[in-house]
Amino acid sequence: MIRALVTGGSGTIGASIARMLGASGHHVYVHANERWEQADQVAVEIVAAGGAARAVRFDVTDADETRRVLEDLLGGGAIQIVVNNAGIHDDAVMPGMRPEQWARVIDVSLNGFFNVTQPLLLPMIRTRWGRIINISSVAAIAGNRGQTNYAAAKAGLHGAARSLSLELASRGITVNTVAPGIIESPAIGDVFPKEAIDRLVPMKRAGRPEEVAALVEFLASDRAGYISGQLISINGGMI
Repeated sequence: MIRALVTGGSGTIGASIARMLGASGHHVYVHANERWEQADQVAVEIVAAGGAARAVRFDVTDADETRRVLEDLLGGGAIQIVVNNAGIHDDAVMPGMRPEQWARVIDVSLNGFFNVTQPLLLPMIRTRWGRIINISSVAAIAGNRGQTNYAAAKAGLHGAARSLSLELASRGITVNTVAPGIIESPAIGDVFPKEAIDRLVPMKRAGRPEEVAALVEFLASDRAGYISGQLISINGGMI
């Protein structure tokens, strides 16, 4: 059974990805930090549906803690699917953005990508098979007012994934980035009312988390073995 790690697995998109990977027969580690109880519930749901899963807790910005937890998991064998989904918002227009707002968002999404992925690479390389999938955002491609920090963090994943894909291509490991647009969530109405979605999205609707998860599940499969170094948008035709 291939083992998969989904960071930020307590959130709407991360939970959907974890569930779909679990339904595909993978053993899924559902990661969270502050929302560990939600991640644990996702793991319980996967197991109840006949899958294999376990919630894990660590702060992706703490390199030492992350490595310690991952080394413990690696005691059971390589983790061959890594979905770097952890990310946070702390929005402000840049003239009024505090240094800590910039640093924290970069730290979670970009430094977190390194802290999680790097310790898993050598064990993955030894298996000659792996899938690394980063979750970015349409904001990293088109920009978005009030999100220079978030756009910078997520755009950084694009370059990192492209370079890493070249390093790992001969080892049977693919590295890709998925950039969702406006996706349904419990709070979507507060951020994107229906009239805003109609104006911004040619398909006139928000995407479903399951649609993002289906793309990730495909990229994590053998069927996507010749796709690497790519940035794939899923945004209803926004750009």
